[in-house]
Amino acid sequence: MSRLGPNFFRRDAVTVARDLLGKRLLRSYRGDTLAGLIIETEAYLGEEDTACHASKGCTARTRVMYGLAGHYYVYLIYGMYHMLNIVTGDEGHPQAVLIRALRPLRGLELMRELRGGVTDKHLCNGPGKLCQALAIDRSLNEMAVDGDQLWLEDGPKVDEKAVLAGPRVGIGYASLKDRERPWRFVLQPTP
Repeated sequence: MSRLGPNFFRRDAVTVARDLLGKRLLRSYRGDTLAGLIIETEAYLGEEDTACHASKGCTARTRVMYGLAGHYYVYLIYGMYHMLNIVTGDEGHPQAVLIRALRPLRGLELMRELRGGVTDKHLCNGPGKLCQALAIDRSLNEMAVDGDQLWLEDGPKVDEKAVLAGPRVGIGYASLKDRERPWRFVLQPTP
């Protein structure tokens, strides 16, 4: 499969979030390659989006979001869970896509070890879980998507009928308008 380069991410976060469904996220770790199919994403769209970290302006934490598209924004929540985002859009206009869930494809034995032996169903079914399963942490923050430690590959086009769009989750601090935006995308399993 061909790798996704920075050009793929030079579009608005909502478009990129939808288009990432069905793509593959790969991680080189301990001499092995871990991989998963992206099945859930969320878009965060600039300072005007009260759910976006950049809604408070540029800080040391959010600086990467103001930079070039196609870089990782990895942060820690609750002091224990890493979250993987990819910067999108134009430089100076902070946008990002959160990778919320993967369907594990490769390296499951190592993923199980990294996740403490949970069942395969729970390896990557949340943003913190997938980061743990793929050993993604802040050491990858600000790295470009075209590197050799963590990258994305294209996949077959996803059928629109298999995509659900709905409100983002875990953003109770945002305005009602921003909480209700249908910027979370989920790839439904095929029957």
